[in-house]
Amino acid sequence: MVEAMLDLVKPETEQIDARFLEPACGSGNFLVPVLRRKLATVQQKYGKSDFEMRHQALYALGSIYGIELLSDNIAECHANLLEVFADEMEVEEADVLYRAASYVLSQNLIHGDALRMLTQDGEHIVFASWGYLKGKYQRRDFALKSLATAEQQKKDAAFFGPQGTHEVFTPVREYPRMTMRELAAMAFREPEEAV
Repeated sequence: MVEAMLDLVKPETEQIDARFLEPACGSGNFLVPVLRRKLATVQQKYGKSDFEMRHQALYALGSIYGIELLSDNIAECHANLLEVFADEMEVEEADVLYRAASYVLSQNLIHGDALRMLTQDGEHIVFASWGYLKGKYQRRDFALKSLATAEQQKKDAAFFGPQGTHEVFTPVREYPRMTMRELAAMAFREPEEAV
């Protein structure tokens, strides 16, 4: 059933940078097949260059987001996505790509309440948006509440307002561009150091 539902948006599931958010991700029943589809696209497009394939795979992983209320489910989702990523990319835990993927998932999978848009600690949910250019990743953080509000205002403006209006999303934080190795190193820092 999941595959049939994903087939309804098949072009997006096969687009490396198309973002997917599952607001009640559980153990990853939707996110895992999305990742498999994205990684298949990466291997098809970049399979001849190990450098590009590895970097594009991490970029594809960075476009997958989840929110989950239950701590055991979000941990299982992280483990399931990381396992699929490692299997598809044929990497071990010691590999820089594996560690960078683990860090990206730690930023993209949120233990929280999607309806209230709050983390389990009562903080506003903030997502990392990942860009990629020539071997480096650009992280910009956006508050979910701002994104949801701006999207609703955009819809209201399109319906009630003049044509062509749009909202520009403003990040709450921007980071310097980082290499895969630098992202991998972030996986082993304390939470306050990583931010």
